[in-house]
Amino acid sequence: DTSILITGESGTGKELIAQAVHVHSNRRDKRFIAINCGGLPESILESELFGYEEGAFTGSRKGGKKGKFELANGGTIFLDEIGDMPIAMQAKILRVLQEQEIEKLGSEKTIPISVRVIAATNQNLSEGVANKTFREDLYYRLNVIPLRLPPLRERIEDVPLLARYFLKELNQR
Repeated sequence: DTSILITGESGTGKELIAQAVHVHSNRRDKRFIAINCGGLPESILESELFGYEEGAFTGSRKGGKKGKFELANGGTIFLDEIGDMPIAMQAKILRVLQEQEIEKLGSEKTIPISVRVIAATNQNLSEGVANKTFREDLYYRLNVIPLRLPPLRERIEDVPLLARYFLKELNQR
């Protein structure tokens, strides 16, 4: 149930590792939810992660919406590109990790959750901490189990295994 931080260049398979961890954990019977933290503006990211109540903002869906953390309750949430997350949002993620609860946009009540957090980045978060672009407390909360994925050029021995795998997949199609 410990937080994991996966680092590595783009294309090294960070999400595949996160899925493998989930499938081999005691949370495998619950959902694995992935979200790209760098691909959404902060205002949308917050509603995607935490959900919202009906009427929380103009254009909000009738009945509100569950967020990714709530959907992943009991399972695993994969926060991809966490290094691109704005500082204000980092504080909210830290609070979720500490308190194990979320608060939807437009709500005054909290919802308890039990979620394993796996985060991934291609950035050097220790440099982000030094440059004040990444919160130190969040870095240490996420980096309980650090996994560094080397690029394929450093794992030449994996090429035949991957080639056989992809050849088999393509032949089946």
